[in-house]
Order: sequence, then C-alpha cells, then structure tokens
Amino acid sequence: MTRIGLLSDTHSYWDDKYEKYFSECDEIWHAGDIGSVEVADRLAELKPLRAVYGNCDGGDLRYRFSEKYRFKCEEVDVLMKHIGGYPGCYDPSVRASLFARPPRLFISGHSHILKVLYDKTLGCLHINPGAAGQQGFHKVRTLVRFSIDGTEIKDLEVIELGDTLRPAMYLGLR
Repeated sequence: MTRIGLLSDTHSYWDDKYEKYFSECDEIWHAGDIGSVEVADRLAELKPLRAVYGNCDGGDLRYRFSEKYRFKCEEVDVLMKHIGGYPGCYDPSVRASLFARPPRLFISGHSHILKVLYDKTLGCLHINPGAAGQQGFHKVRTLVRFSIDGTEIKDLEVIELGDTLRPAMYLGLR
C-alpha cells in the first residue's frame, strides 16, 4: 500500500503543516504552480516528490518537471496535469489523451477549487486538491491524502490548512 499526500497551487508558499500532514505519506504529488525550486526541494526532502509544472511556474521548474506526467502507482494508471479541467469539462490540452487511453486516476490543479469526482464515462477518478498556497481567490487552503492499495484507491481525506489571510512565508520569489 502507498500513502499519497497531494497538493497544488502553492505559488512559492511554504507551510510547516505540509510536513505534519505528509509525515505519514510514502510520496508527495504536486499538481503544479509550485512557484519556486525551494518549495519543490523542501517537499522532496520530506518524501519522494512527483510533480508537474503549472502555468505560473518558471523555466527552472519547467526544466525539472513535465507538463503532463503519466505513471503507475501500484496497479493504478495515473495521469497528472496542472490545467486539466474536470469530468464533463476537460481542458482541450488533455481531453484527447484522456479519451484515447483513460487513466484510472486523473490529477489536476489550477482552479484552486477542491474537487473529487468520478467520471463514469471514462471509469476514472478525478482529484483536484484545491490550493495549498495563499495566492488566489480561494478562502480555505486544502490538501488531500489517500492510499493506493493494488488497484484500489481508498482512505481519501481532505485536509483544511486554514484561511488565506495569514502572513505568508514565501520561498524563492522572483
């Protein structure tokens, strides 16, 4: 069994709560708009990091991570892309890939809106963990934890990190 900590849209913001909530995880997945190499490095120091770059990420992060990332975790085929949309409204940049060869799990970010939806047409679970950073219109910062056990995706938890009005600790702002 693999325990996953999933976040997105940190936009260079570091919260020590990431460390607290991901301590029990085996891997951390970041669905883009990381914001700085420093945030990526700190996450990677905690646990192995899988990530994609987002539309706000600079060349340093685009060099390190890809726009789309398809991989297997246990027996689950996973596709991760920052701008991906959601069931019934997939982004054109990923729609053809999803319908040609649907993954079992599709991870996206970008919207800053937490969504966990099952796409019956594709037989695919979609997770957008919302936004863990402070930049954006969201009122509550969120992340998600879940487990993959063989072919099963289970034990999903939504974690609220607090509102976006606290003083920020930004790392590596350009």
